[in-house]
Amino acid sequence: MNANPQPEPAKTPPGPVNNPPEPAKSPPEPVEALIVVDVQSAFFAGEGAAPHAAAVQERTEDLVDRARAAGALIVHLQNDGAPGMSDEPGTQGWELHLPVTPGPREVVIRKTLDDGFHETPLGELLTETGVRSLAVCGVMSEMCVLGTARTALEREYRVVLPHDAHGTYDVPPAPGETEGVPAAMASRVAEWALGDEVEIVAYAKDVPFQAPPGPAAT
Repeated sequence: MNANPQPEPAKTPPGPVNNPPEPAKSPPEPVEALIVVDVQSAFFAGEGAAPHAAAVQERTEDLVDRARAAGALIVHLQNDGAPGMSDEPGTQGWELHLPVTPGPREVVIRKTLDDGFHETPLGELLTETGVRSLAVCGVMSEMCVLGTARTALEREYRVVLPHDAHGTYDVPPAPGETEGVPAAMASRVAEWALGDEVEIVAYAKDVPFQAPPGPAAT
């Protein structure tokens, strides 16, 4: 996520979303992995935090807790920003914002681009552990969340995206007579851009987990 946004005051009501998708008539099938995208201090703490960071963090913590309890694979993606960016390696903003419990079912993978699969061991890890279904959460909706989820779909993984567990910043107006895009709307557009193959779940609490069939990562 090679960006260092300077968000304007949020123009949307408190909470991560407006008009979430209708709840599914039946709960989704369990997923075997949780991909936590760029939950780093630059985007979740201080004045530079995303507008709905606290709500996204709360939902992400719940997802992580339940994934751990089920024995699912948890992958924390950590972006290495360019020099001078808020998530530059070694800076406070680069640090992961949530506690990690390192082990065979919980790992940290660093990346340099939006796509968490690009030149990282993520794909190999999912294959080794037998994962075929995963949930994605974190930031930013239209950048690293979108890029990682799209590649997962292209690799024929089943992808679940909880609507209230990903977020972004308000998009500023383009040059000319245009209006900015509120963060909640930008997040919804990112979901829409993934097409009908992704499973959009209105609430993170409704995403179930199970352990993958393969051996734990080494």
